[in-house]
Amino acid sequence: MRIRDAEEADLPALVEIYNEVIATTTAVFSETLVTLDDRRAWRAERLAQGYPVIVAEDDGMVVGFGSYGPFRTGDAYRPTVEHSVHVRADRRRRGLGRALLQALMRRATAEGRWSTVAGVAAENTASIRMHEQLGFERAALLPGVAEKFGRRLDLLLLRKDVRDQGGVGGSG
Repeated sequence: MRIRDAEEADLPALVEIYNEVIATTTAVFSETLVTLDDRRAWRAERLAQGYPVIVAEDDGMVVGFGSYGPFRTGDAYRPTVEHSVHVRADRRRRGLGRALLQALMRRATAEGRWSTVAGVAAENTASIRMHEQLGFERAALLPGVAEKFGRRLDLLLLRKDVRDQGGVGGSG
């Protein structure tokens, strides 16, 4: 497996991965599928703002992607970013999400960021466990802030200071 910056040619795979996540999981609090043009604009905006978009490639196929962007809009939040990592359904639980997240944390550290935040559905125990194994701490639980698949969802915010351990600390 290789992690690299996403290229224009990777966008169809990102659309496929993201739409599967939207359609079948609560990992994304959206019910609206994205198009190739949506992802193209999203990537261009991230890159224009200086944020990374990376992919995990295995046997020449994009099997996951990740990025981070602003945590909140106020300029005082500059040191903190919020990340997102998604992996193809048939490649989950093989360490790809962890590898993507570690790569993002290294980038955040190199950029001088102080912390990264994850917004995770409170029912997504696999993602919560992965984040905690990488040194993330639970920062806040926001009960019932979303609705998907006809039920209310809680949002758990996890946070990690990426300055102390080169961005990749934690056990695992």
